[in-house]
Amino acid sequence: MSSPDFTSLGIANPVLQAVQSLGYEQPSPIQAQSIPILLEGANLLGVAQTGTGKTAAFALPLLSRLDSTQKTPQVLVLTPTRELAIQVAEAFQTYARHIKGFHVLPIYGGQDMRGQLRGLQRGAQVIVGTPGRILDHLRRRSLNLGEVRALVLDEADEMLRMGFIDDVETILSETPNNCQRALFSATMPPAIRRVVSKYLGDAKEVSIASKTRTVERISQRYLMVQGRHKMDALTRILEVEDFDGMIIFVRTKSATVEVAEKLEARGFSSAALNGDLSQALRERTINRLKKNQVDIVVATDVAARGLDVERISHVINYDIPYDNEAYVHRIGRTGRAGREGQAILFVAPKERRLLRSIEHSTGQAITSMDLPTGEQVSNQRIEQFQQQILKTLEATDLDVFRELLEKLAHDQELSMTDIAAALASQLQQDRPLFPKLAHIETGDRNRNADREKPLREPREPRSRERREPRESARAERPERNREPRKQRDEHGEFEMVTYRMEVGKNHGVTPGDIVGAIANEADIESRYIGHIKLNDDYSTVELPEGMPKELFDHLRNKVRVCQHPMKLSLVDSGTSKKPSSKGKAGKEKPAHPKPRKKRS
Repeated sequence: MSSPDFTSLGIANPVLQAVQSLGYEQPSPIQAQSIPILLEGANLLGVAQTGTGKTAAFALPLLSRLDSTQKTPQVLVLTPTRELAIQVAEAFQTYARHIKGFHVLPIYGGQDMRGQLRGLQRGAQVIVGTPGRILDHLRRRSLNLGEVRALVLDEADEMLRMGFIDDVETILSETPNNCQRALFSATMPPAIRRVVSKYLGDAKEVSIASKTRTVERISQRYLMVQGRHKMDALTRILEVEDFDGMIIFVRTKSATVEVAEKLEARGFSSAALNGDLSQALRERTINRLKKNQVDIVVATDVAARGLDVERISHVINYDIPYDNEAYVHRIGRTGRAGREGQAILFVAPKERRLLRSIEHSTGQAITSMDLPTGEQVSNQRIEQFQQQILKTLEATDLDVFRELLEKLAHDQELSMTDIAAALASQLQQDRPLFPKLAHIETGDRNRNADREKPLREPREPRSRERREPRESARAERPERNREPRKQRDEHGEFEMVTYRMEVGKNHGVTPGDIVGAIANEADIESRYIGHIKLNDDYSTVELPEGMPKELFDHLRNKVRVCQHPMKLSLVDSGTSKKPSSKGKAGKEKPAHPKPRKKRS
């Protein structure tokens, strides 16, 4: 019997339209079996490994059954981590792109409570959240589950392992008795079975075999690298790795274009693939990859779904996925037709927990890799240079050029070796054979210690309600006016003034990230970057007074810290001066301290 397609499964037309525009063709086994059950309104128990497509398995049918006239929450999805909550919420938004007036709201710990309260007041048909924060809203009475029609427990065994199972049961007890329930889990430990028996007693069970063997054919490595160094690290890897076709995965549509353009500028044949492309352009890009007209495609998860190109030898996760399922989908683009595949994952030090979660989910350790050295890059370029010369010798009639160079050697009394060396030097200027590469901090020195920490989301304190106003007031408290601080260097004394940037602790930013962004983008030596103060939603930094206007505008409008816009602004201290286009008047040296020398 032939496999069903999405049209025959019975999902609503607006949802089907979104699925077709995404390029989905055949539903995965868990989707084919789960969607009809959930469309009927029945309870479902899904036993499936990560990477089987279960997000669409529950999102598509539940969106098909939404009541457009009801603005209160109709669907609640519980996830073990904030990262998965974001991923699932984004999936719902994508599948509901043709449903008018649709709103989905992710709710998780570590996020500003006031923004969540505003979102709940505006209304959302679908709520995706972590158990701890959902409970906080239930206690505050800011979330009412009285009209919820369906509840999904995603990765239930992870919630059990992280200690959330009691919270999950409390939330389940707050939903109406006639609420449809679906539970998805890779394993079925006794505690999960007890929840199923109590709350999903009549559930229909769908069990999907593991895809572990597909992952086993893929060699998986990771590189611990800070975000600001990722492009340089990627370039070195591309120089040294022997790849045929490659997909580089990023999180956002804009990043696909940005990374592809930077790779093109560095001499790599690449193209962007994202959801903003029409179906015709998407197909054209994939065909170019198949026909060796482009070697690298930079894509988002959604754009690469269903992509099957045999020549893809490597997958690079430039941005680590928040969802373990997405990781398996990504690396599954390589290792096709029984071939060996290569998967490389970029991990920032603060993302170690996501790395460990992926390893736990796939049941495989991911090997740490070393960044290619300058010597390795140089050796690879020399080998390619030599191959290029040999091909030219074999394929081209060089008699005219031989005569020209022999005459030059005779007239100028030069050796042919010297002439060849001069030509080689000229030829390699755009791509030096002996490059001087910038130092990049890599490594995972704390990994073993980190493995001993429990893999779970930080729990919200029970007394959050009493603490919240004080914390909010602290976050909004303006910087106190103070006299500009003075510093001295070999050029003399200069004043430091305070700037504000719209990134803080909630964005995962560290003082090192701020120093790195300013030092790299403004070309200021770190000794000229003063005191940094991190707050929840913003930070302040002391910089030398008299910053040139064009540099200030660049930092304000274009520079990002940990993928978030810096939005630099000057804190009014009563005495500090605005950024200047001329520097300090009456002084020969610029107001901005001498920048560090650029490294080649």
